[in-house]
Amino acid sequence: MSEIPPLPGSAADELLALPPVEELLASAVAVALPMRTRFRGQTVREAMLLRGPAGWAEFAPFGEYEPPETASWLAAAVEAGWRGLGTVGRPRIPINATVPAVGPEQVEAVLRGFGDLDRIPAVKVKVAEAGQSLDDDVARLAEVRRLVPRALLRADANGAWTHQQALAGAEALADVAGDRLEYLEQPVAGIEPLAALRETLHHRGITVPIAADEAVRKAEDPLRVARLGAADLIVVKVAPLGGIERALAVVRASGLDAVVSSALDTSIGLTAGLALASRLETPRACGLGTAALLASDVVAAPLVPADGGLDVPHDVDGAAGAAGTARAPAPDERLLAAHRLDAAGQTRWRRRLQAAHAGLAGG
Repeated sequence: MSEIPPLPGSAADELLALPPVEELLASAVAVALPMRTRFRGQTVREAMLLRGPAGWAEFAPFGEYEPPETASWLAAAVEAGWRGLGTVGRPRIPINATVPAVGPEQVEAVLRGFGDLDRIPAVKVKVAEAGQSLDDDVARLAEVRRLVPRALLRADANGAWTHQQALAGAEALADVAGDRLEYLEQPVAGIEPLAALRETLHHRGITVPIAADEAVRKAEDPLRVARLGAADLIVVKVAPLGGIERALAVVRASGLDAVVSSALDTSIGLTAGLALASRLETPRACGLGTAALLASDVVAAPLVPADGGLDVPHDVDGAAGAAGTARAPAPDERLLAAHRLDAAGQTRWRRRLQAAHAGLAGG
């Protein structure tokens, strides 16, 4: 198993020099976008947008993340804005719908935000929400299956279950979903607990594949999941892993199948995820449709799935008429003005960026 490259900005990295922090902040603007429903405990998604010579980029670590964890998010933004998103592989990516921990009566409205129900290839359903029960999860998943019977189903616990809760959850959800249950994502926290759960499931004959998410993007060594046999596949996100090139290296070194997912990005950040997915050979739908969960975005034409997929925003090769370099759409000035954080919010995000920059620079 090969090693993965260091984060951009480190002395060993030859791919990209880290721009001065003043250059990053010159065009930086922080925004707050309202969400349609509570997701990941949030009703508003904040992000900082940057403009580099290669295009627009996004720095948006969640509020609870501190340096040095935020450094990888800045590395991904620097790659996107100063080096570029690379050449597009597949021009169109199949996209799964995402259903937050809502009641069954709200499921249909959420799903319709992802387009024609008959064209949705897969649905990721959030489970194990604080204050809810396994019965709530089962009811939500059952309603999803009723509405989109041909779609594959995924259940994401975000590491919130104990070992015993995960065993009960896997069995109950498998009973509802049957052969449509594609995988259970991060049912327990940590890598060793994930490996132990996977082994117990196999011993009990519960054949639900396990996907690792937090165990990859929050681990100091993203490859330990593969080394310990803790998962059947991995979920990768561009920003937490430090950019497209580093995420590609993680996938290839792991030897596992991968699903590219969003970190609840704006359409600018989603472009980087689509660019990564376009360069991976996997038939699985990707979790890059989360712009549908935002009540407003920063671009005039948000990257909301249609007909079960999304096209990768890109420049066109004039000579060949083919897809060229992936490039995020520019933000709409009116939307930037409408969602721009106040002076205190701008200062808070500038300080977060400065701290992440210091971490990348070794400060």
